[in-house]
Amino acid sequence: MDEQQRAANGTAKRRKILGDAWVDKSAAGKNSFNADFLDLISRYAWGEIWTRPQFDDRTRRVLVIGTMVALGQWDEFRLHVRAALTEGGFTTDDIKEILLQQAIYCGVPAVNHATKEASTVIKELGLSI
Repeated sequence: MDEQQRAANGTAKRRKILGDAWVDKSAAGKNSFNADFLDLISRYAWGEIWTRPQFDDRTRRVLVIGTMVALGQWDEFRLHVRAALTEGGFTTDDIKEILLQQAIYCGVPAVNHATKEASTVIKELGLSI
């Protein structure tokens, strides 16, 4: 696969996972400073890793949400929780189960904060808690 095809596949996968609105917003913010980075993540994060056949999208979403808890990357955590709930068929109970699992491996303080962040996203989406 050439780099152009990898970028196209990555953009398609990114749209499927995060939704058109998010990808369009990101593209609208593209400039000479961040263009190379956006191209990098389109080709490699989305076009190389997310398109691999070993895991389905649901498994990759669980991995990403859990990893964002572990790393304390709350912007990305909120983004992926929102996308899981709106684009990925996840329920609030699915998110809760991920967080309970992470409490054991990442620690209670991390999941305490993650619960607050997820609750905010859930309320913004108008879902019941």
